[in-house]
Amino acid sequence: MSENIILRPAELQDVHNIHLLLHEYARQGVLLNRSEEDITHYLANFTVAADENSGLLGCMAVRDFGNDLLEVRSLAIRPDLRKSGIGRKLIAKAIERLNNDRQTYRLFALTLQPGFFERLGFEVVEKELFPEKIWADCVHCPKRERCDEIAVIYHGTPA
Repeated sequence: MSENIILRPAELQDVHNIHLLLHEYARQGVLLNRSEEDITHYLANFTVAADENSGLLGCMAVRDFGNDLLEVRSLAIRPDLRKSGIGRKLIAKAIERLNNDRQTYRLFALTLQPGFFERLGFEVVEKELFPEKIWADCVHCPKRERCDEIAVIYHGTPA
């Protein structure tokens, strides 16, 4: 892997590779499965990590629920590159963009890795704080009755 990792908005040519990456994690029950059509529809929400030698290294989407509530979703790193810092860079990029665009915001995630997010300034909270998420996505999740994810939130207040 090159040291020249590029973080950029996802492009149409990334859709298939994003789908393949997310599908692998969905197969393991870590992420919700997303179709190529769904990824294409929400392509503007995605940021990808790439390099010129290896192509797509990881991806992440940020969904805006309104009222300054946003969600980190579809955060996935190529399995051979886990713990390489790419996920941290993607989250930092999202926070940087939000700090530039908003006065205040709340960025949350439902995750099996709360420690990862806590190291980035998120705090663990109750899932019930996010009824928007529960109604939008959790009702379709196969694990909805036995959810094992932890809710984390980052309170953005740019200087």
